[in-house]
Amino acid sequence: MAAKKKTPAFDYEAAIEELEALVERLEEGDAPLETALKDFERGIELTRSCQAALREAEQKVQILLKADGEPRDFVAGEADTGADPS
Repeated sequence: MAAKKKTPAFDYEAAIEELEALVERLEEGDAPLETALKDFERGIELTRSCQAALREAEQKVQILLKADGEPRDFVAGEADTGADPS
């Protein structure tokens, strides 16, 4: 039985930095068409990966908020003390 290869963890911050650099290069407009198309294609890949990472994070948050079987409204900055708010 072959061992499973572990895929490296997605680094959201590094992807955003790379995407920002690509956007800057494309906005300059100095690159040859072939290079610009490759940068654009890479930008699309990064955007999709970032969107998927954000969806996954949102799902994890939703699961954590519903961990006790009761959906709760999340208010930024509000600590969950475990006490019943009613």
